[in-house]
Amino acid sequence: MIKINIQKKLTSAKGEMLLNIDTSIEKGSLVTLYGKSGAGKTTILRTLGGLLKPDNGKIIVDNTTWYNSEQSINLKPQKRNVGFVFQDYALFPNMTVKENLEFALEKKQSPKIITELIELIELGELQNRKPETLSGGQKQRVALARALVKKPTILMLDEPLSALDYEIRFKLQQHILQVHNEYNLTTILISHDISEILRMSNQLIELDEGKIIREGKPSEVFNIKEYNAKFQFTGTIINIEKQGFIYILMVRIGKDIVKIVADETEGKQLLIGDNILISAKAFNPIINKIN
Repeated sequence: MIKINIQKKLTSAKGEMLLNIDTSIEKGSLVTLYGKSGAGKTTILRTLGGLLKPDNGKIIVDNTTWYNSEQSINLKPQKRNVGFVFQDYALFPNMTVKENLEFALEKKQSPKIITELIELIELGELQNRKPETLSGGQKQRVALARALVKKPTILMLDEPLSALDYEIRFKLQQHILQVHNEYNLTTILISHDISEILRMSNQLIELDEGKIIREGKPSEVFNIKEYNAKFQFTGTIINIEKQGFIYILMVRIGKDIVKIVADETEGKQLLIGDNILISAKAFNPIINKIN
């Protein structure tokens, strides 16, 4: 169990902002922090990891106090068992993939974990290559493996997949879920991709201007019915055309534009600019407006 009750004054685009967070995260959960840029999501990760000191409050992980302003307790980052994965990879360019992983080993730690991670995250063919020869998705797999070398209790992911195309994102989402379950991690993810959140998370914390405004199961927070669908995509409606008893929706999904057929009941509820979740089940698209 992670208990976070912290306050910190921050400077945002609108001026001074007070980050005021009081929440708990169950051990083994995969939690997503969601909200507008500047809402305080990355600050929460940095304070939890010991990279940034709150002004007041406490952080307790598995009954161990990591931070307590009243008792002047503030564990150093190296004493907090966390793994970080950022969007910019942060790999050493002069080292091979395997050497990047080995660099993360602690003194007297068995190197067996390196072999295990190379196999689990499918880095075998890449282990002797340097980062400059890798694609963005390959670099992010290396960054994920490196974050796991020390066998962290908490894995923190700061929008690690946002710069990748959909196919690579989906593959990396599978790797993250795999290691989350394999190593019994508590994982905290920052993401703006609603389909990614619905696919991966069992808890959502939505932030706005430093405060939690909604919290709970993702499908309940977004008011979306749950479907056992193989594929899910989120997109924005950019055009609607009525043809008889159906509506043709032109939807922007990432860099792509697709056309979706909606029935009359669905079409009447939608407007240009709406964000929607499209679920594919038995070749029939199911459309949900995202609140």
